[in-house]
Amino acid sequence: MILKPISTWEVLLLHSKRKIEFQIEASEWTARATQDFREAPLTHEIVVVSRQLSLPHADPADRFLAATAKVLGLTLVTSDAHLLGLGDISTLSNR
Repeated sequence: MILKPISTWEVLLLHSKRKIEFQIEASEWTARATQDFREAPLTHEIVVVSRQLSLPHADPADRFLAATAKVLGLTLVTSDAHLLGLGDISTLSNR
């Protein structure tokens, strides 16, 4: 499985806003949560595609996630309804 570092950033942002809690230190949580994943790259091609996508909102993190799925031919697993059904980008709801 592949994971974008931007996903980890979003989780840590939610933690800093106290929207989610960890039972352990954030750095330890991150190490444990990401240990079984390969890291997806952020390439120039992904950046270009992220700007070409027609998304219902301008969230840059969502643009990078969707563009990564498109460029690398991956399935984007998300609970964000805005990212489901993106045409030629394979998506899967995790709800």
